[in-house]
Amino acid sequence: MTNTSFRHRWLWGALYGLAGLVASPPAWAQAEEGTSTSTHAIEELTITANLRQQRLQDFAAPAVVISSQDIQDAGIRTTEDFVALVPNLTFDDTFTYLNSFVVLRGVTQINNADPPVAVIVDGVPQNNQKQLKQSLFDIQQVEVVKGPQGSLYGRNAIGGAINIRTRQPTNEFEGVLQLGLENGLGYRAQAGLSGPIVKDLVLFRVSGSFYRTDGLIENTFLGANVDTVDYDYAVRGKLSIRPLDILTVDLRASYNEFDAGSSYDTVVNNEPNGAAVPVFRTGMANDVFAPTSDFRGFTTGRVADLSGKVDLELPFGVATYILGFTDLQEQYRADLDFSNPTMPSGIFGGLSLGQGQNLDLTLFSHELRVVSHDDQRLRWHAGAYLLATERDLQTRAFLDMDNSPEQFESGMILADLNEENSNFAWAFFGQLEFDISDALTVQVGARFDRDEREQVNANAEGVVRTSDFEAFQPKVTLSYRVIPEILSYATYSTGFRSGGFNAPGVVLESFDDEYLNNFELGVKTQFLDGRATVNLAGFFSQSRDFQFFFVDATTGSQIISNLEEVHIWGADLDLSFRPLRQLVLFGGFGLTDSNIQALGNDELESFLSASGVDTSGIEGNRSPRTTEFTLNTGAQVRFDLSSWLSLMFRATYELQGNKYWQIDNLDVRDPVHLIGLRASVGGESWSVAVWGRNLLDEAYYADFNPAEFAGTGFDLGFQARPLSFGLDLRGQF
Repeated sequence: MTNTSFRHRWLWGALYGLAGLVASPPAWAQAEEGTSTSTHAIEELTITANLRQQRLQDFAAPAVVISSQDIQDAGIRTTEDFVALVPNLTFDDTFTYLNSFVVLRGVTQINNADPPVAVIVDGVPQNNQKQLKQSLFDIQQVEVVKGPQGSLYGRNAIGGAINIRTRQPTNEFEGVLQLGLENGLGYRAQAGLSGPIVKDLVLFRVSGSFYRTDGLIENTFLGANVDTVDYDYAVRGKLSIRPLDILTVDLRASYNEFDAGSSYDTVVNNEPNGAAVPVFRTGMANDVFAPTSDFRGFTTGRVADLSGKVDLELPFGVATYILGFTDLQEQYRADLDFSNPTMPSGIFGGLSLGQGQNLDLTLFSHELRVVSHDDQRLRWHAGAYLLATERDLQTRAFLDMDNSPEQFESGMILADLNEENSNFAWAFFGQLEFDISDALTVQVGARFDRDEREQVNANAEGVVRTSDFEAFQPKVTLSYRVIPEILSYATYSTGFRSGGFNAPGVVLESFDDEYLNNFELGVKTQFLDGRATVNLAGFFSQSRDFQFFFVDATTGSQIISNLEEVHIWGADLDLSFRPLRQLVLFGGFGLTDSNIQALGNDELESFLSASGVDTSGIEGNRSPRTTEFTLNTGAQVRFDLSSWLSLMFRATYELQGNKYWQIDNLDVRDPVHLIGLRASVGGESWSVAVWGRNLLDEAYYADFNPAEFAGTGFDLGFQARPLSFGLDLRGQF
């Protein structure tokens, strides 16, 4: 019997065993005689994405809410972890430590451009790609809203919004400490402490996290793991001041610093251990090989955040002012030929090349809004937003003589792109919500965004480019309460992502803004006395000037361009069921089908044709990074052994369908099957848990760049994290 076969049998045996335990629970796990089924109701979730707190089942939009209890039960520690619980949302780990490609309903993140999903942390928009991937510690709730949210969140909410709320200071002292060990000699610590400085007047909360690992992905040439994290630590402090009953001031500061691996892409070929000549063709997105480069990449950086929030109660509502400031720096050095001296020549003519990048980013934002009280037939909000961004980016390719990072500064530089970008964005927004009757509600919102951009070529004095982008983003939703347990809705919504400039001197100098029209029908249901929930939505989106990304490594260029028109349609299904007090079944299904209607860019078509892409067959293909479907399902059972001790078992299964990496659709990743198990024992103030993820040890690429879209003459794959397992300890007071 092979090891893989044994793993499959063991895991499925464990799952069947869990199912049998659930189907025939022991006597002490049975519901007490005479207990009302209402005691089995699923946890009532609320959402704040609409700038007011309301029941998730009353929120007329497709959304997933992950509560603090969910975070603890599922062992969620990073933004990547909760993605598996959200249908039609995928997260592709790649490139530098902070880098990722998030895709929501077919709308994708791209390097060096605005994100497709608005990410909001404690009310402050995170306006850069590097701000999504982060450790999640001391978190109250995560909310994911799907579909364009431009009327509310403005630019960058073209695919939806992710709202992360950290825990607030408390009026009573409380604390929590979590410790974790995992394979790859990894360990993690998280802690939080909260309480009053002056009772009822000044409250504080401090929290922090630390993570280190020797990694799990081996570079077979160097004989060392390359996905290491030497350190990643973060601290956060919050202060809540309540000088008056009608006035609250919340202050927040955080700092994160890290040193980790970077850019450990693999030259995809047809020989084991990555030791053979690269194959100069596409279609190998499922041939997974270990990295074999001779230059071990690394990323270093830091992120500092400051924010302030003032809430003032007025006779007609609440006025809120939010100030946000971010200073982010990231540097990476890595191989560019992704090979080693033992590999036959052919990669860049046998040259050994290195690459690096320095990013320095500052963001300064202001938001002022007024939100009416909830207890009225007509509800509304209105506001204004300002954002100033400075982004300096230097990218270099160099001849690699000795595998030292100092060559970025003093070596033989082959390409040097140095740009200084600034943009000033402002917006006005508002929304009206009116109860036409007890059952029928109409919601109308709109936002106007303007983004003024400037780029300076730091290597050529006086070379400056400027451009302005603006959009009006309306939204209309009609919701109807069929019966108290069923809410139906129809929505027209829009989203806008600003255009911009590629690095100075590249073949395609700029890219246009992207605008998306979305039409949606949905229904939210809850039945069996709150023990079952089924939410379903179907959508059709028309994207104009769809932004996508590729690399021209021969000139050291990372390029963003546009597809003239892309159509996207699909569906979202979320469900949960609690047949017994001890047992919860949950799952979700997301379907996304995209179609490139028109390439529509002669300059892009000419460039791609020169790179070997058959542009005549692009129309009708799926858009880049589209995953046909996602499925997540699981079961969680909890047994109370006594008044102070309980057992919890959780099993999850995630299936990601075919993934289309680029617009030619020649490179398609096969479906990926991921199984996770978690078991814990504990009481009200402590717990011990063991866990495992990707327990089938499925090997696949989290990112894949076909040769024609990498400028290298060979395909590049970025290996996903293999099987991982560990132990968690938690204590609180």
